Amino acid sequence: MGVGLALVERDYRIMRDIERFRFCLGRHIRHLAGFGSQQKCDRRLQALIQAGYINRQFILYGVPSVLSLTYKGKLLIGANKRQDKIRVDRIIHDIAVLDTAIYFMMNHEIDVDKIITEKELHSQRGFGQRTHQPDYIFTKADKKHCVEIELTLKAKNRFSEIVEDNYLNYDTQYWIVPSHGAKIKSILEELNVKCQNIEIMELEGVQKIVRAAK
Repeated sequence: MGVGLALVERDYRIMRDIERFRFCLGRHIRHLAGFGSQQKCDRRLQALIQAGYINRQFILYGVPSVLSLTYKGKLLIGANKRQDKIRVDRIIHDIAVLDTAIYFMMNHEIDVDKIITEKELHSQRGFGQRTHQPDYIFTKADKKHCVEIELTLKAKNRFSEIVEDNYLNYDTQYWIVPSHGAKIKSILEELNVKCQNIEIMELEGVQKIVRAAK
């Protein structure tokens, strides 16, 4: 199957999204690529794995296998050939990034191509000092919005720096925090008195909606 696999446009969509998000789970691909069922999605992913375009890895106990591009896959879509390192300490955060991006696609009618990931934002800035970028941004009705997934507490002054920078660059900044992040939420609410463009969302509620989607 691998040698003779005929690629279609959806396959390129799959590989481009895996590349720009660094990795995806199978359930993410189902939504990003518009499959009608998880079974159909999994069959196509398996074909792409056997053809050598996608790699499947089990990295963290309790987390489903993650999908990343092989050198062959990167070459096919013209991506940077350097292999992305999937960081164990960030894998839960990065899964949350994908879940919330799909949430905005479904509930705010955002096209996947309107989403620009953190990786793409850094790439656009080129070489030089690496500065903070949101987890992703998107545009809707000529307005720019950014999304920050915050699972751990930072120093208040660091939150302030990020919030103020986002305030200058985006119409709305969505901060998505876990249910146990009361302190994070409190700091953001305090900062919003000045900025007034912060919207705080609970991660578990967003993920519940996405995972229940048919």
